[in-house]
Amino acid sequence: MDIREFSAALKCGVWARPARRRRRVPSLLEYVPGRRPRRAEATEEPVSGSGDAPEMVTRLDDGDRSDRLPDATALADREMQFEAEAAPVQSTDMKENNILGRRDESVSDLTDPADPAAAAAADPTDLADPVDPVTPADASERLNLPELLAARIASFDDRALIAHAHDWRLAARPEQLPPEGAWRTWLMMGGRGSGKTRAGAEWVHALASGDLPGLGRTGRIALVAESFGDAREVMIDGISGIMGVARIDRPAFEATRRRLVWPSGAVALMFSSEDPESLRGPQFDLAWCDELGKWRHARETWDMLQFALRLGQHPRQLITTTPRATPLMLALVKDKATRVTRIRTEDNAANLAAGFLETIRARYGGTRLGRQELDGELIADREDGLWRRDQIEALVVRSHGPLARIVVAVDPPASGEAKHSCCGIVAVGLDAEGRAVVLADGSVEGASPTAWAEAAARLYRRFDADCVVAEINQGGDMVTSVLRTVEPTLPVRTVRATRGKWLRAEPVAALYEQGRVVHAGHFAALEDQMCDFGPDGLSSGRSPDRLDALVWALTELLLGRRSEPQVRHL
Repeated sequence: MDIREFSAALKCGVWARPARRRRRVPSLLEYVPGRRPRRAEATEEPVSGSGDAPEMVTRLDDGDRSDRLPDATALADREMQFEAEAAPVQSTDMKENNILGRRDESVSDLTDPADPAAAAAADPTDLADPVDPVTPADASERLNLPELLAARIASFDDRALIAHAHDWRLAARPEQLPPEGAWRTWLMMGGRGSGKTRAGAEWVHALASGDLPGLGRTGRIALVAESFGDAREVMIDGISGIMGVARIDRPAFEATRRRLVWPSGAVALMFSSEDPESLRGPQFDLAWCDELGKWRHARETWDMLQFALRLGQHPRQLITTTPRATPLMLALVKDKATRVTRIRTEDNAANLAAGFLETIRARYGGTRLGRQELDGELIADREDGLWRRDQIEALVVRSHGPLARIVVAVDPPASGEAKHSCCGIVAVGLDAEGRAVVLADGSVEGASPTAWAEAAARLYRRFDADCVVAEINQGGDMVTSVLRTVEPTLPVRTVRATRGKWLRAEPVAALYEQGRVVHAGHFAALEDQMCDFGPDGLSSGRSPDRLDALVWALTELLLGRRSEPQVRHL
């Protein structure tokens, strides 16, 4: 039985009414192997409570408790034998107990205080003092920790078992738990739906509520996401967010102040990568950064956060993200103070929709995109690609001057594949120095013709663009008709591709090398396509819709006949 099976067994096999006053029961040290307990009849019996009426607790009437775990008697005998051999390795017990980043607890904390015999049997003072140093590797060979715990849990009453039914340290996979040792940055790179957000939320809540040591009553935490919307909808209110995992000691969310306040006094503040300067002034003990790979101003926001992590004895930060080979992420992986954890989507299959993995593997299995988005691999740039991430990073600007001309380029999907394709929509402007500025990536996926036409019209109005450049290879005059249906006065300039995508992209890539194109921020999905585009297209085999739209916009502004700056309409 692994961690998840044991946790599920506790959930389905034992139940009790909530106690009137919350009573702390120490957490288990490790998962316990064994088989699922058989279903037993439940009976109610009174136990002493704090009020006049006895408190009713549902207990399992399953006869011999040894039926709950396999060979409990034999394990208990082995435990006594191990205790006799354990004297030389007592110095390593605390390391064993702290393997998952928990408080160190003695074995006596795991026994029922009402059972003097059990307490006496578990008294660590009965063991001899250490006589020689033993390495952790030697200790693991001499002590079979899972079997010892199996024997100990066999003597637990139902209340103790119930208390651990929702223990994250039992349900979590090892890679979802804090790494051992001294570290400043915990970089968790995982695929889609692999459990990254749940791990981050549990870590923050455990520290803020006091279940894990390291954060005092005045602790301050930074929650940093791509935008405030992402911080609220994913990190806080999401299914796997902080409010979703906080079963006890739930924090209060103060929306106007963009913060969470725990009963312990700890406070978490929300921040957006769109405003790095907002991290000037505040100071923190801890930080949780979500989806670093798609932050709009990643380097600036990260730098400001490092200056703000200056409280407590050991400031730490957790990054949960789908990997992207950005210069910042590559530098973090090489940092000696970083502990890297990789988790895969299929490792969390029990919590995903039926058929999801089979469908997604059939489509993306073995591709570069699949290795990144499903296996959590950090994929380097293609050797035969036209762009490099460090090149794009060097061309990102925070601000730009007045723009003389702005166009919105649209690369519509084939009508028969609209439900499964992306419509590339990119806005680009031309400044007074003749330099192109990529303003926004407004591409939409799985949209109907009316939906992507509305998205293009919104981007046109947002930047007060001069015209919309639309490729008509796939739809012909229908593209113009759809655009003007949603915006009758929309100026549309149609273009038709007569050369392959690679040949059209090569002169645009040369503009980047000359420094004639800059990006007004990071556009993660667009940059992924740029760095994954080779002579044979994208490694996933999909159409580079976003890149196509970018190529059309830059061709119109810098390579076409109408590239000269013009006076914009009043």
